[in-house]
Amino acid sequence: MDLGLVALVFLAALLGPALSLLARGAIPVVVGQLLAGVVLGRTGLRVIDPAKSDLELLYTLGFATLMFTVGMHVPLHDRRLRTALRTGLVAVAVAVPLAVGAGLAAHALAGGPALVYAVVLVSSSAAVALPVIDETGLSSPAVLAAMTWITIADILATIAIPLVITPSRAGHAAIGALIVSVLVAAVFGVARLLRHAEWVHHARKEGKHRGWAIDLRLSVVVLFGLSWIAQKVGASLLVAGFGTGLVVGAIGGPKRLSREVLGLGQGFLVPLFFVLLGARLDLRALGHDHRAVVLAVLLSALAVAVHVLAAVVIRAPASVGLLATAQVGVPAAVIALGLPAHAFDQGQAAAIFCAALVSIAACAVGAALLRGAALPPAAPPAAPYDAGRLEAQTR
Repeated sequence: MDLGLVALVFLAALLGPALSLLARGAIPVVVGQLLAGVVLGRTGLRVIDPAKSDLELLYTLGFATLMFTVGMHVPLHDRRLRTALRTGLVAVAVAVPLAVGAGLAAHALAGGPALVYAVVLVSSSAAVALPVIDETGLSSPAVLAAMTWITIADILATIAIPLVITPSRAGHAAIGALIVSVLVAAVFGVARLLRHAEWVHHARKEGKHRGWAIDLRLSVVVLFGLSWIAQKVGASLLVAGFGTGLVVGAIGGPKRLSREVLGLGQGFLVPLFFVLLGARLDLRALGHDHRAVVLAVLLSALAVAVHVLAAVVIRAPASVGLLATAQVGVPAAVIALGLPAHAFDQGQAAAIFCAALVSIAACAVGAALLRGAALPPAAPPAAPYDAGRLEAQTR
């Protein structure tokens, strides 16, 4: 393994936090990491070759870890979501047919896989939108409905990705996904049974005091074990990673596990994955194929339209639809799985990438509009001081 090249990848990944700091948090870290990969990869300097076997392994580990962190941070225990569950389900039910129609329209006008476009268009990114909601302190009923909507759409789109990437193998992929899902459910059941056992409690307590990171070790064993099984049965790593994350999130691991996953994922494997994903893209294909440019514009506009129309149907402000437009994990997974499977070409992958960036900008605009609407109205300016009038009033 070329350690110098790995060091370069991690150095490039620092562009993500740097851009986010400069923009005061308005730009998600993932954007800078992807752009760094674009500059150093096939689009730009071609310093990084993501096809190298050592980088390919790290890329695979990063993808599995990304899906693990996404699943782990789905807010399954947030009681606020339960009150808005019905509205969120209605929004998803409205968005799905709209996205299918929009995907067919994009296919008719620019070519490419309509179902893949539909999955991308219906998706939302809990990893982007929910932190934005927390940071801005938004808590209106419409925003709570959006949180439920985003969570459900994120889960459904993630599950659908392996099925639409290779429709000819959808049956085989579905069987593999079912096998992995059964194993995930079994892991969840065993974990629930053993969670309160005395010897488990003792081992975790000792591990906490001695810094053994037992919870993280077990999570990694399950993650990569299920990922290996997924590869053997023809399922996607996405199912194994996302399922393991959901199990950990549902059980409710200790806060130190979240910190440990943050170190392993966001500090190591996930930034590496996004840089290498950006390096795989050839955005110059946009300049060589006008249909790819048309597709990028279409996907950007249609993603906003689908989510805003769904927001209107549930009688929420259009800004809620903009907030729910954010897409990161699903487009990244679609590109990561679709390019090797030849589900689409480099131009179409570049269009999906560009549309994802536009969706993040739309989310930021929606959050800003909602924050502005939530601010109390400014007090009217005080009347100028008039000593003579005050004296007359006091007589």
